[in-house]
Amino acid sequence: MKMKVLCMSAVALAMMGSAAMAGNTSALDDPAKMSPFFTDAGMKTLRTEADFKTAWMAMKPDERTAVLKDCGDTTLNKSHADFCAMAKKMGG
Repeated sequence: MKMKVLCMSAVALAMMGSAAMAGNTSALDDPAKMSPFFTDAGMKTLRTEADFKTAWMAMKPDERTAVLKDCGDTTLNKSHADFCAMAKKMGG
């Protein structure tokens, strides 16, 4: 019986930890913030440097800071490498 309670407790803790981690989203994964930087709906093709700069400057300073912070994360940067390179060029 004690083993069953311990196992159930471990499962409950693991589920709570997973839910907490799922709530931690990146600014790089927010389509509303990111779409101005891309020419296509699938967000694969970056705009020109001039258009990118216009979109970058239209963001609030705290949003730009959050994006640059996320670009500093090695895991996030891998899937957004081109964007992050341009963002760092603009404000980092």
